[in-house]
Amino acid sequence: MSDDPLSLVDAHHHVWDLARRPQDWLDEPAYAPIRRTFVLADLHAAATRTIAGRGLTASVVVQCVTSPAETEDLLAMAGREPRVGAVVGWADLTDPALGDAVDRLRAGPGGHLLRSLRHIVQAETDPGWLQRPAVERGLGALAERGLGYDVLIRAGQLPQAIRLAERLPGLRLVVDHAAKPPIAGGDLAAWRRDMGELAAHPQVCCKVSGLVTEADHASWTTADLRPVWDLLLEAFGPHRLMFGSDWPVCVIAGGWNGWAAAVEELLGDLRPAERHAVLAGTATTFYQLASTRS
Repeated sequence: MSDDPLSLVDAHHHVWDLARRPQDWLDEPAYAPIRRTFVLADLHAAATRTIAGRGLTASVVVQCVTSPAETEDLLAMAGREPRVGAVVGWADLTDPALGDAVDRLRAGPGGHLLRSLRHIVQAETDPGWLQRPAVERGLGALAERGLGYDVLIRAGQLPQAIRLAERLPGLRLVVDHAAKPPIAGGDLAAWRRDMGELAAHPQVCCKVSGLVTEADHASWTTADLRPVWDLLLEAFGPHRLMFGSDWPVCVIAGGWNGWAAAVEELLGDLRPAERHAVLAGTATTFYQLASTRS
């Protein structure tokens, strides 16, 4: 997949069936427009715009709730859907038997597509949650099994991610949504400093995703996003950045096509190989997409 010059990988999207599994986080008023069921076909119906001449060819589906059952459902769905190249699931990182739990997930339907785990660290109030001994033990078990870890944090939690990269250099990390920089607030100084420090660790990648929901939902422009993009490009380089839509959450701030148009504008000055890295190559490498369908 990474060698296809026309491939486009959405490295971060969700699906959910509210009749099967509630999503309590959708109770917030801001999420009213997406308080319904979304399936994979809805993503492909929404993603009609190309980016640099590329239409959506593959995707990575990401967990929403802290439930092993949801991960099992996502894996089974991915096993039936050739358009899904990998799954980011959830398992309890503090569980002393986490390795066994991961092995069971990988042995089930679609389990060969489990490529990373994620926890909702942004909701944890402990400023050292990622440094808890039980968590570090669990993350070490992921590294031993060749899995990555998706870091879901807010900008103020970046010091935890920096310590994680320092303490577990053998664990491949990808920062979801660029650690949610305060675009609407306008003060990016602390985020800029901490992201630069995190990017100094070569095992860390970053998703160019979720930025529009950190900007003004109704009036953001590409110019509002460019300072964040410029820092990410300088700090990580294109070969450690990957495009993601955060669909359907992005629906509240312009939708898949609106975000895709902004990404195409942001990529305008890159060389073809660099655009390919952001749009397909980095995600293909991190999530091992080329081998998932063999």
